[in-house]
Amino acid sequence: MVSRVSLVGCPMSQSSLHIVLCQPEIPPNTGNIIRLCANTGAALHMIEPLGFEMDDKRLRRAGLDYHEFASVQTWDSLPAYATVHADRRLIAIETCGETVHSEVTYQHGDSLVFGSETKGLSDDLLALFEQCHIVRLPMLPGSRSLNLSNAVAVAVFEAWRQLDFAGRQ
Repeated sequence: MVSRVSLVGCPMSQSSLHIVLCQPEIPPNTGNIIRLCANTGAALHMIEPLGFEMDDKRLRRAGLDYHEFASVQTWDSLPAYATVHADRRLIAIETCGETVHSEVTYQHGDSLVFGSETKGLSDDLLALFEQCHIVRLPMLPGSRSLNLSNAVAVAVFEAWRQLDFAGRQ
């Protein structure tokens, strides 16, 4: 059920936010997100299958030398993650959300859940969320989506801002 890979920087139990990537496909995006986690104290959880190996050179290159400062864990499924962490609120960031991400009041321990770069979150996975916990990032009309690592950064910084940048120097 739980990870085969665990890179531990900040202990996950101390993380004020948790980023959950469902079946990420592009190594540089995930590397950028690992770097974001190392710099914000967010923990990263990845739901399998992954579109790459954790030792992928492109993943390492994008994350530079931040891997040792990030907490990363892989999971067999989103329901497995949700069961183990039933105390954490799940918030999906998805283009179909009716509420804008900045209208949510974030809490310590929230899990921000993102779908894969090409598919987003499936209807089956979206069914796990309360409708009010499916939020979107605002975009201009006709826009399809943002790059995954950019979307994660926008959402994480809004949530972290609301938490008064918990853990910052």
